[in-house]
Amino acid sequence: MSDLKYLDLHGDRVAYRDVGSGDEVLLLIHGMAGSSETWRAVIPQLSKRYRVVAPDLLGHGESAKPRSDYSLGAFAVWLRDLLDELGIARATVIGQSLGGGVAMQFVYQHPDYCQRLVLISSGGLGQDVGWTLRLLSAPGAELLMPVIAPPPVIRAGNKLRSWLSAVSIQSPRGAEMWSAYSSLSDSPTRQAFLRTLRSVVDYRGQAVSALNRLHLTSELPTMVIWGDQDRIIPVEHGYALAEVRPNSRLEVLPGVGHFPHVEKPNEVVDLIDDFIAGQRAASPPAALRGR
Repeated sequence: MSDLKYLDLHGDRVAYRDVGSGDEVLLLIHGMAGSSETWRAVIPQLSKRYRVVAPDLLGHGESAKPRSDYSLGAFAVWLRDLLDELGIARATVIGQSLGGGVAMQFVYQHPDYCQRLVLISSGGLGQDVGWTLRLLSAPGAELLMPVIAPPPVIRAGNKLRSWLSAVSIQSPRGAEMWSAYSSLSDSPTRQAFLRTLRSVVDYRGQAVSALNRLHLTSELPTMVIWGDQDRIIPVEHGYALAEVRPNSRLEVLPGVGHFPHVEKPNEVVDLIDDFIAGQRAASPPAALRGR
């Protein structure tokens, strides 16, 4: 896995990975309580053929965690400014979970930057979401979270995880969920997590849906990847998108949960390769042609 790089963006530290080279750029956007580390199993393969940029979103991973706006719109502007800082004009945008919602918002706000869209177990396509996130979005959750993820429990869990790895007992899905859970033992990360969560989820479920705006991106090549065992955001949301956008491509992976890129990385890489090879990038908006 590549080392993190850092830059200053509007006074905040941004941690990101920038690997590979070539004309095709992939922008990888992680999910809630995650980081660019979530892409560890696919970046080495993808970077052989593409330039891969994977940031830690503001409030996540090693990026700054200011008292700030963590809405989808704010993340979309932040990503645009990051691409400008890196000198990237256009990219294939790939988002998982919350990152899928951010990706769709990015496409909606800044279509000129987007060549293709890949959504993996994406948020923002329906109301259903796991009960844990609904509970954590409730008022007062910040008082419970230090109890939910106390440092002694995290330390003990990390020791157990190291021992299991040493004896070759590993669950990619479980490791990803533990990584998200353990990050919440850090107070600034907790605060940023709650601000992010409450911008998209309440006790009734997801509060933001892009389904009514997808027709605005009908010319953008789109692929959706989902696991049929996803217990956090149901695969039915992928089918719902396919109904609204019949020209999109839906790939459902059997036996896979919420993290296809972690659970079946080779399959996800093959799907991305095939999608890019078979889908010419969307043309930039007319106003940008001939720049």
